[in-house]
This record gives sequence, C-alpha cells and structure tokens, in this order.
Amino acid sequence: MSQVDYLLHESSVGYGIFQVVHQAETIGNRLKEVQDAGQDLAKFGKMVKLVNFAPYQGAAQALENINLVSEGVLSDYLRSNLELNLPKAGKKNKVVLGVQDKNLAGSIKAAFPGVECETGETSEVVADLLRGLRLHADKLLKGLQDGDVGRAQLGLGHAYSRAKVKFSVQKNDNHIIQAIATLDHLDKAVNTFSMRVREWYGWHFPELVRIVSDNHTYAKLALAIGDKKSLTDESLHDIAAIVNDDGDVAQAVIDAARVSMGQDISASDLENVSAFANRVVKLTEYRRSLFQYLVNKMSIVAPNLASLIGEVVAARLISHAGSLTNLSKYPASTVQILGAEKALFRALKTKGNTPKYGLIYHSSFIGRAGAKNKGRISRFLANKCSIASRIDNFSEEPTTKFGEALRRQVEERLEFYATGAAPSKNEEVMKSAMDAVLGDINIAEPEDDVEMADAAPKEKKSKDKKEKKDKDSKKDKKRRHSEVNGDAEVEKSEKKKKKSKRQSLD
Repeated sequence: MSQVDYLLHESSVGYGIFQVVHQAETIGNRLKEVQDAGQDLAKFGKMVKLVNFAPYQGAAQALENINLVSEGVLSDYLRSNLELNLPKAGKKNKVVLGVQDKNLAGSIKAAFPGVECETGETSEVVADLLRGLRLHADKLLKGLQDGDVGRAQLGLGHAYSRAKVKFSVQKNDNHIIQAIATLDHLDKAVNTFSMRVREWYGWHFPELVRIVSDNHTYAKLALAIGDKKSLTDESLHDIAAIVNDDGDVAQAVIDAARVSMGQDISASDLENVSAFANRVVKLTEYRRSLFQYLVNKMSIVAPNLASLIGEVVAARLISHAGSLTNLSKYPASTVQILGAEKALFRALKTKGNTPKYGLIYHSSFIGRAGAKNKGRISRFLANKCSIASRIDNFSEEPTTKFGEALRRQVEERLEFYATGAAPSKNEEVMKSAMDAVLGDINIAEPEDDVEMADAAPKEKKSKDKKEKKDKDSKKDKKRRHSEVNGDAEVEKSEKKKKKSKRQSLD
C-alpha cells in the first residue's frame, strides 16, 4: 500500500487540498493511529496540514461543481487549483492523492499523468483520513465561522435535489413510472371487486352473468336494475343504452328477470350492493382516464418506443429500468430479458436454459411469431427497443417517425420468418425516417423566402466553379510534372532496353 501525500476534500463551501505530514511506519499501526486520531482534533491536526482552500464564489458555482463531481467530471476550477497546489510530478517522483469518488479519481489521473489517486474503496487509510477531514472541516478550513459548513450543506443539498427533480418538466418519466404502477394495481383491484359484485348481486339475479360478460357493463347494469322485479318493457331503452346494443341483449335481460330463480333482496341489502357497484363503476372509469393520461404522457416522453411496442409495455420497461435514461443505457440483450431476472439467475445457477424474453413477451409481435421463432423475434425486437429508447432519450423534439420505421422493420422480419421475403436494410430505413423528420422540420419553418431561394442556385454555381477549378489545377500539375520528369523517364526506359539486350546476348 503506497503512502498518501495529499488529500482532496470536496465540501459544500469549496475545495480543500491537505498534505499528509505524519505517517506511521507499519500498515497496521498506521491504520489504528489514523482511526484513533480521526476522533480527536488535536491529534488529527498534527497529521494533516492545509495547503490551499478554494471557496466557491456563490451558490451557482457550488451547484455546478457538485454536479460535475457527482458525475465524476473534473471541473476547470478544480483543475486549476490542483495545478497550482500539487507539486510537479514525473515518472520517478509520483504524487499520491487521496480522493473520495473513484470516477473523479479517474478523471484526475487522466488529466495529471504523474498523479496517482487512492480512493476510500482501495485504501482504508484514505477512507479514515477523509472521514476525519469531513468531521473537522469547519475547524481545519481557514476563514470560516461556526455553522458556515452546516448552512452551506443544507442550502446546497436543497439546490442539488431541486435541480435533479426539475431537470426536465416535459420529459419527466417519473409520472410514467407512477402511472403504470397505479394502472397495474387498479387492474387487480377492478377485477377483484368486479368478481365480488358478480357474486353478491348474483344471489338476486344469477342469470345476468350469462347474458353480460363485461365487468364494467355488469356493474352498471346491477346499479341500474336494482331489484329485478322493477324491470318492465319501459326499461328496454335504458338497458340498451348501457349495453350499447340495438335491443336484443336488453330484451334478453328483461326476459331473464321475469323467470329468474334468484332469491329476493331487501332494501338495505340492495342499498349496500348498489353502493359497492357504484364504487366499481367509478374505479373503472378512473382506470380508463388514467390509461389515456399514460398514452398522452408517453407521446411526449417516449413517442418512438410507444409507437414500436405499445404504451403499456413501453411504460413497464421504463418503470423496471428506473428511468428512460437508464433504459437507453442498457444493451439490447439486457432489454430482452428485463423483467425475467429471477428466471435468468435460476438458469445460471442450475445451468439450465436461460429465458428468451421478459416484459417484451406482452408485445403482440411475440404472440404472432411461431414457437420456433419467438426467441429470434424477441432478440430482434429488443434491439429495436434499445434504438428507440436512445432516440427518445437524446432527441430534443418528440417524433414518432423512427418508431414507425422500426415497427415496419419488425413487421418485415415477422413476414421473413413466415414467407422468406427479404427484409429491408436498417441503414436505408433509418435514413428514410431521418429524411421524413427533416422534411417535417423544413415544412414547419417559415419561408423566408426569396433570398434563400436565390442563394441556393448561387451556392450551387460557386460550388461547380470550385470543382472545375480544382480539376483544372490537377491537370496543370500533372502536365507540369510530366514535363519536368519526362527526360528522366525516357532515359530510364532506354537503360532498361539496353540492359535486357545485353542479357539476351550473354
């Protein structure tokens, strides 16, 4: 374990560079000594010495530097401070710098070849020294008053959190994650409650289950009918409006109510059944409105992925990955088995067959493929989903052109598996989609008009003149070269002829 020469302390008030002035002889004693001194300011103050403290000039600079530190990027402010305060290092005399974050350590090593970085993960001594710096920072850093570090930490923490949450209001995928989770819970709840309504109201009107199969329609009918004895021919239009039928189903309901074998129901029981059926109807209507909200949100956040694989499956992929950014970073092989992690690890443990698909199994493409082609189409579909998620994540304007093009590719691949028809190339498809997007942008832009129209032919003429000039210059150069070197080439050819004649005589 190499000894640490300097320590970098990134705090909420600025960057502090400390020199390690006291180091123990052996590793064991050194670690115990550092751990004991970390709790005592008097002992710890003898081990480290402040070389330089560079405070932030304001809250905006502090937020900018902390964002870069969290991403492992070396800021210009930190680079200049390290250049000024670290000694010049070479191949023989290297400087060892203790840094908390390993990504930032990699950036510092890349920027300063003569500096070796030790992190808290690789060295316990560095971890204890940095822990001591955080504990006694308000005393070791010069020019600070009591409570400055705590107030700066609180303010910077709030600013950092707000910046992360308000990164993009329009393309915020947190609402999609919450909406799809709520939608899944609502599906389970609506199915469970609908079955309860069927069982409860079925004691009074059991024949209604065989006539109406839809849960939402059944709950609305149970709420509208109430006591089956109240049904008459005058109720035909009301029931037909509920079931969206021309009258056959409504007439069947009235006929079944007249000959029903169900038991009678009291007013209090009917009141509770109607209240519960009303809750189920409202819950079903809210589920529909929530689904429409999810569709609208997906058209803004991930339009290409939604066009390719559908809103619900796309939202489940984003939710399982944690965010659209995380999903765009995944390779296609990970997207393919996303949601089947348990089956994957079980197969790896038992050395069995690994799963072919995860959440993308719910796509219609997998169901349309044959049994032997399900794995192939799932691999192809995962590849296209990975492309679509990256386009959605990094594009500035939402568009569905790429998603529609990718969907056509999947359709062609399904047709290729079925009939053997050759699918189109990916390069051509993406180029046509890009041309379509650029065409929409050009159409949307205002025509300004005559100047641009006149500028295009002029630019073309100047380009043609330039190309002609380049060709003429190449020809002149070639002619001059031949004129200069012509005599030498003739002499060289004559020498070759004489040499060949001499060899033939010999």
